[in-house]
Amino acid sequence: MSTSTKMTFSRRGFIRTSSLASGGLLIGFNLFTACSPKAKPPVDISQLDFNDFNAFIKIADNGAVTIFSPNPEIGQGVKTSMPMLIAEELDVAWDNVYVKQGILDTNNYTRQVAGGSQSIRFGWEPLRQTGATARQMLVNAAAAKWGVDPSECTTKEGVITNEKGETLGYGDVVKEAAQLEVPENVSLKDPKDFTIIKSDVKNVDIDKIITGQSLFGLDYKKEGMVYASSLRPPAFGQKLESFDDSETRKISGVVDVVKFGNKIAVLATDTWSAMKGKNALKAVWTEDTKLESTAEHDKILTDLLNGSKVETLRKDGDIKKAFAAADKIVERTYHSPFLPHNCMEPMNFFADVTEDKIHLVGPIQTPERTANDVAELLNRDVKQIHLEMTRMGGGFGRRLYGDFVLEAAEISNLAKKPVKLVFSREDDMMDGIYRPAIKYRIKAAIKDGEITGYHLKEASINSNMYGLIPNFFPAGAIENYQVDVANYQSNITTGAWRAPYTNFLAFAEQSFFDELAEAMEVDRVQMRLDLLQKVKGTTDDRIQYSPERMEEVIHVVVDKSGWGKKEAGTFQGFAAYYCHNTHVAEVADVQIENGMPVVKKVTCVVDCGIVVNPLGALNQVEGGIIDGIGHAMYGDFGFEEGKPLANNFDRYRLIRMKEIPAIETYFIQNNLSPTGLGEPALPPAGAAIANAFKAATGNRLTEQPFMKNPDLLKMPEKEIIG
Repeated sequence: MSTSTKMTFSRRGFIRTSSLASGGLLIGFNLFTACSPKAKPPVDISQLDFNDFNAFIKIADNGAVTIFSPNPEIGQGVKTSMPMLIAEELDVAWDNVYVKQGILDTNNYTRQVAGGSQSIRFGWEPLRQTGATARQMLVNAAAAKWGVDPSECTTKEGVITNEKGETLGYGDVVKEAAQLEVPENVSLKDPKDFTIIKSDVKNVDIDKIITGQSLFGLDYKKEGMVYASSLRPPAFGQKLESFDDSETRKISGVVDVVKFGNKIAVLATDTWSAMKGKNALKAVWTEDTKLESTAEHDKILTDLLNGSKVETLRKDGDIKKAFAAADKIVERTYHSPFLPHNCMEPMNFFADVTEDKIHLVGPIQTPERTANDVAELLNRDVKQIHLEMTRMGGGFGRRLYGDFVLEAAEISNLAKKPVKLVFSREDDMMDGIYRPAIKYRIKAAIKDGEITGYHLKEASINSNMYGLIPNFFPAGAIENYQVDVANYQSNITTGAWRAPYTNFLAFAEQSFFDELAEAMEVDRVQMRLDLLQKVKGTTDDRIQYSPERMEEVIHVVVDKSGWGKKEAGTFQGFAAYYCHNTHVAEVADVQIENGMPVVKKVTCVVDCGIVVNPLGALNQVEGGIIDGIGHAMYGDFGFEEGKPLANNFDRYRLIRMKEIPAIETYFIQNNLSPTGLGEPALPPAGAAIANAFKAATGNRLTEQPFMKNPDLLKMPEKEIIG
């Protein structure tokens, strides 16, 4: 059974031709909404270089299919899963599909962004329509060749069959298909008929990754390019007064030293010489703005929580009346530090700025915005920019910001050379875009055994409304509910960090719900389920989560984890959270070893709609949980006089292999459209282990990282079972 779906792109925008020098069919498509009115085929398509023009499916005479993947690949798997959607509806054998990374192409693509776990969600219908339209064109061509109605034809793995049993391969009809009208209505497969979607598909780049072939930005080379390493202010709030580069210029391999803005770039024939030359620079820095410290930030955030200067994001009922009438009030304050991103691949980018063209190549999550920023910086037409995306060795939000791309472009423009800018690990940590330090204060009113008031207040360094989602759970479940934010503007650069808005808020709220349950002397899981009942049937369209879907993941994780049924000596912690359009519930199992709690297992249940690639999905969930546990336990970062207190992994603690627990993951099976997956498993992980630690030790953790206060993790003299 299939479902008829109206195409979202026009006939005119659906480009197709058979005049390839190699033969075959080239089909253009828009991936998300509609082909841009500006989209036009190249003047001489027979000379088309598929590495430079990519908004197409290419079907060769031999039936091989090339699909160009437009979105940046940061390890979230879209270079595999997005083409899977097209191939499913095109009805070809996945073994016959080749995937190539697309370039930035604003004429033919929209939302070429890796961020927010939204690529599959936005591409779900359009990508499938693209494949289905191409398949229908091929079927129509075969039907015309046989003189039969297209409805009498079926397809399977790139072969068209009519009712007489005659067959034609896609490659046999590509030329004829290119001459036909583009159909306006196509039929999409029923999910029960999927053969590629919902099946395990290995990463399309995996063979190249494990054999060390060129994929990442650091791998990119171009003849004649030089390497650049930049000296930046050692502290936020400093400016360059003067510098001496005489010793730098003596170093073998150094070819030039260029001052730009508040920085100095050393250009050399290799990265080692460039970095060695940078270290030989003698620079004088003076204070430009206030040099801030972590202790000062802590006081500022506390003052903001105690102050009345706030912005109210949501206000239901009257919390003042609720607190005034309460039988009991529970209040807690939670604190998280700044965090760097620490991508495995440090920031890097290639730039070649000439009079006619700006050629950019490298790892970036926001290619379109970055191209516009480069054009503005250099006062050039953005049409002169050609930006190619490489695979990224991690992003986590850091590569949403193109500061390193602008730096490479500015250096190339000044040096009049093609430049490959490479950060050292120290550069990466000392000049980052950090997750901001945040404090949350949560206060709840209890009256007659019910939660009658809930006040959530955020104080953040820089990012007003950055860390707070006012319409997530428990919004809508509590009559008197208010969310306020306040922020302090710092000169320390901050921005998105994996699962922005929710990576720390989930820990704060889910820990607080456990504390509320204790104060009310009720079951902590049932308390959450009771609150969800109050949201069912709501007409409040501000509510973003589904109480029914959240309820289901909770019931399943309780069952799969053996919640409350573990043997003595195993302590469990529960958390459930919604973010990036996905519902997740997690249970952590903790045991005491050498007087300290150790996370032994995490059971996770996820409702992300249809799981496009289960193998890739499992990797995302497990990676998110490990990341969430690691940073909740160990991630600590701060500043003294504007200078980061850690510049490498000898002083910045990450989770180690031996500390990773067993992880069991279950996906809710349904046929709902896919939602986000790269980030949603991270936020509840810290809360689940914190609640398990409370069960084991009796101590409530309110500050991350947990190892900052190891005494709170020690087993008390008398074992406490929660």
